Amino acid sequence: MKSAKQGKAANKTKKASMIDFSALKVVKRHPGRSGNGGRTFSNDPVPAGFHTVVDPSKNPAQPWRDLPAPTGLAPFHLSLDAVLSPEAMTTINNSGTMVFHAVGDTGGVNTPTQIENVAGYMEKDFAGPDITQHPSFFYHLGDVIYYCGETQNYYPEFYEPYINYPAPIFAIPGNHDGDVNSQVPEPSLSSFVRNFCSQVPVITPEAQDAPRHSMTQPNVYWTLDTPLATFIGLYSNCPEGGKLSQAQVDWFQSELENAPTGKALIVAVHHPIYSAYGPKPGSQHLYDVFNTACTSAKRTPDLVLTGHVHDYQRFTGTLAGKDVPFIVAGAGGYNLRLHTLSKAFHSAKLPIEMAGSDGRLENFCDSQHGYLKITVTKGEMAVEYFAVPDSSAPATRALSAFDTLQIAF
Repeated sequence: MKSAKQGKAANKTKKASMIDFSALKVVKRHPGRSGNGGRTFSNDPVPAGFHTVVDPSKNPAQPWRDLPAPTGLAPFHLSLDAVLSPEAMTTINNSGTMVFHAVGDTGGVNTPTQIENVAGYMEKDFAGPDITQHPSFFYHLGDVIYYCGETQNYYPEFYEPYINYPAPIFAIPGNHDGDVNSQVPEPSLSSFVRNFCSQVPVITPEAQDAPRHSMTQPNVYWTLDTPLATFIGLYSNCPEGGKLSQAQVDWFQSELENAPTGKALIVAVHHPIYSAYGPKPGSQHLYDVFNTACTSAKRTPDLVLTGHVHDYQRFTGTLAGKDVPFIVAGAGGYNLRLHTLSKAFHSAKLPIEMAGSDGRLENFCDSQHGYLKITVTKGEMAVEYFAVPDSSAPATRALSAFDTLQIAF
């Protein structure tokens, strides 16, 4: 595995492919809820002059939803040692190693097959004899529940698929978590708050027979403090492309300014900032928010994690003039079909530069569901993406990582 510095040097000398996006067509991949009037997904041609980012204000697909009141005190921090056992924290501190899972877009609206398949492979990461390599938690990148965060869907789409997952699960909301079903009189994010932002850990009624307690995050946007990394989690609301209130933008800049040095700095937001999937491209609004905040705070994240697009994409982008890895990891189990990139991406040689954007597509996987496993040590992160075999394929051996990245910080 190359170091971050080695990888950056290699990328500069490696010639990138260039794609004419105005000639691309997008393939329709999601059928929506069969026979139930579920949402459909665009199969329109990519418009002329398509870039990897767009301005969502020009075509807002979903309305802004007001945020629920915080359940904790500003500045909305949760320390890992308030969730993990003292023994688990001692293992992290003594070994200088912390492993965690991350992926988004998991709620299975038609079948639990894919989410249970991915969860099963994630559970295998706890089987090794070296407990320092066992994940300490799962950081969910949003869209836990489809289609509209309904309370009745929390058991089949969250608690049951992860009933055997042995670690805590944190989350940021996605647009589907915050959306509102007109036939179900529930305020936006009310069920998310009850199950992830509880003031004390309890077994909620929707958990039914699952032994998992509610999580105690202090707000729908919040910071997780750990011995080796700081996680700033944002809520990008419901409009396509994401939207942040000025209060959250100000909070984000303050969190960047105050994040401790000497630890990895990871920012998570549901909507992607870079994406090569035409109907769900990256957000110009979010890019501008991030770039302005990083410039003002004089601090850039070491890694940006996103979901929303149901596949895996890894980009190198820029924030405040610095190269930053951006990862889309939205293949956590929603439905059978994934968001498949245009054939032009499959025939082009990686990396692929984006016309009109500084984004550089380094790798992607749009044919298999999967998840991230990230190992943080002092001064370094090892990022691995595992593409899982189809659920009908026998699991005869341990998975090899589909993509890897080493980040020095």
